[in-house]
Amino acid sequence: MGIHGLAKLIAEVAPGAIREQDIKAYFGRKVAIDASMSIYQFLIAVRQGAEALQNEEGETTSHLVGMFYRTIRMVENGIKPVYVFDGKPPQLKSGELEKRSERRAEAEKHLQEAQQAGEEAGVEKYTKRLVKVTPQHTEECKKLLRLMGIPYVEAPGEAEASCAALVKAGRVYAAATEDMDCLTFGSPVLMRHLTASEAKKLPIQEFHLQRVLQELELTWEQFVDLCILLGCDYCESIRGIGPKRAVELIREHKSIERIIQRLDTHKYPLPENWLHKEAQKLFLEPDVVDPHAVELKWSEPDEEKLVEFLCGEKQFSEERIRGGVKRLSKSRQGSTQGRLDDFFKVTGSITSAKRKEPQAKGSAKKKPKITNTKGKKGK
Repeated sequence: MGIHGLAKLIAEVAPGAIREQDIKAYFGRKVAIDASMSIYQFLIAVRQGAEALQNEEGETTSHLVGMFYRTIRMVENGIKPVYVFDGKPPQLKSGELEKRSERRAEAEKHLQEAQQAGEEAGVEKYTKRLVKVTPQHTEECKKLLRLMGIPYVEAPGEAEASCAALVKAGRVYAAATEDMDCLTFGSPVLMRHLTASEAKKLPIQEFHLQRVLQELELTWEQFVDLCILLGCDYCESIRGIGPKRAVELIREHKSIERIIQRLDTHKYPLPENWLHKEAQKLFLEPDVVDPHAVELKWSEPDEEKLVEFLCGEKQFSEERIRGGVKRLSKSRQGSTQGRLDDFFKVTGSITSAKRKEPQAKGSAKKKPKITNTKGKKGK
């Protein structure tokens, strides 16, 4: 779910924090990708009955189709992707997961009704709502990435938090996900639409945290409080307080604690047993991989094993898979040249690398809690 309405709010009150780019602009960039979010996108992108959605045994294969071809597209454009997989969700997220189960049950009911009524649009709508990334989907995608020579990391907790840690440590340029809470975890740069279907022709959106803080006139800690007020996966929000009101309250009172002291709780009743402090800690001190201990290595794809896996086990077209492998190998050979700005210090301006951005006041960041869990190496 991420943060309710954060992208829209930033577009309205901090538009200078957003930059749109073509995928070609990322030649030579290393990017950490939220794997579970990408797999989910791939699963819902192919409609029921479409080619390559399932193999002869009825197993879903659209996640493999998406992972294979969109990863190749990234590499062809000079991007060095590293996928980050979710670990164990924090206990605080159990309430959100329970709500998702309830929504799935409701979607199943509506799906049956749509099927009985012969409503194709309703069937497609509710079928997509029932899509879920399973452990099998995850393990198959990890196997595919190993055979493609693409590195991946297994996060101890939320993938978005470890993506953010990799960006903050300078190991990658940006975190790619559709979930805006990657910014709340402190990622300096968030990319959206990187793994979207090429047919949609969506420009890649970059959200720059430093500019968000500057234009909102908030510290990172205050921004985290704002995101909790907007609504996150870890606790409820205060009913009746919308995005613009939330910004006003944070700007005026500087913290959730001070807002609570001055808030008319008859008009805006607080959630029962509100766990906002626990949510603050999860965002400010997340459980992440040690970004400096992770080895990011991109290697040659194993063509024969890819054919064995995708064609032998999953019944993909051998001609197409071999063609894809050749594209991948050719792209790797042509992307060894580094970016010019890798050799110089970049000041981080949104509009120009030559113009230095002013520092946001009071935006000192706390260091995340580091775990010794080491990401798996690409093979």
